[in-house]
Amino acid sequence: MEIQLATHSNTQSRLGHDLHPLPSLGFLRLHQIIGDPRTGAPALIPIKKSTWWAGVKSGRFPRPVKLGPRVTVWRVEDIRSFIANASGGEEA
Repeated sequence: MEIQLATHSNTQSRLGHDLHPLPSLGFLRLHQIIGDPRTGAPALIPIKKSTWWAGVKSGRFPRPVKLGPRVTVWRVEDIRSFIANASGGEEA
């Protein structure tokens, strides 16, 4: 099984560009989901880190996958599904 992490170059700016040229399979790191103002990474889900982790703990947001002791990722398909459900079933 090949592991593919989406990179910042896979996620374009909100300014008139498609926000979801993400791989159909693979993993996303947290900064790729909630954005990172330091690097300019746009947010797919515009919330703060503490809100994200509280939502993961409560089951509101998708469960992470641990690839190692210091590497936490989310399945792209889980994030796409969450966005689609949050936007009323439309592909966000």
